[in-house]
Amino acid sequence: MKAIILAGGRGKRLRPVTDYVPKPLVPISNIPIIEWQIKYLKKFGVDEVIICTGYKQEMIENYLSMKKMGINIKFSVEKSPLGTGGAIKKAGKMIKDSSFFVINGDIITDIDLKKLSRKQNSIASVELKTKFGVLETDGDKITNFKEKKEISELWMNAGIYYIQKDMLKSLPSKGDIEKTVFPDYAIKGKLSIVRFKHAKWYSIDSFKDMEECSLEVKNIIK
Repeated sequence: MKAIILAGGRGKRLRPVTDYVPKPLVPISNIPIIEWQIKYLKKFGVDEVIICTGYKQEMIENYLSMKKMGINIKFSVEKSPLGTGGAIKKAGKMIKDSSFFVINGDIITDIDLKKLSRKQNSIASVELKTKFGVLETDGDKITNFKEKKEISELWMNAGIYYIQKDMLKSLPSKGDIEKTVFPDYAIKGKLSIVRFKHAKWYSIDSFKDMEECSLEVKNIIK
């Protein structure tokens, strides 16, 4: 199995840290995000990853060159930002397999990739969580208070895909897959959802995300 990691962004919301290191090297429990992701992919039988890089790409390459990850690592370097669609199109040309995984470079999760791979052109989804405390009520009385409650049956894009290589020809050379091919495929009934209820899932977009994920990451990726 092959996988593409989309790791070319600047990570502006994690400044000033990302002024000095690229987001994939931001540490979660003293281990960079990219290393956690490679361990995760390897766990599900992925034997080769192509990392789409751009911002401070040499730092990512230098770090991984010093690690023995037990997996074949290649790089697809963007001289200028291509968007998620353009990045996948460029990196996908390096893959000979008929299908492969794609994961956003800031996701840490325990989503079962074997389950995802049972459907072609599929998007992993998790239940949406509110960012605020939720009040449960009975009339005008509050009966319970819950933090970050999962909203039942409202599903969000988890940033992990399993796609067929023939999708590459439909991808833009520059632009986001979420704004171009995915909407088109959805209208045509060519896109599947694979739901992961109660999955552990973190998108590292803030210092609070880093803190919360650090408390659980060693239980998520073993």
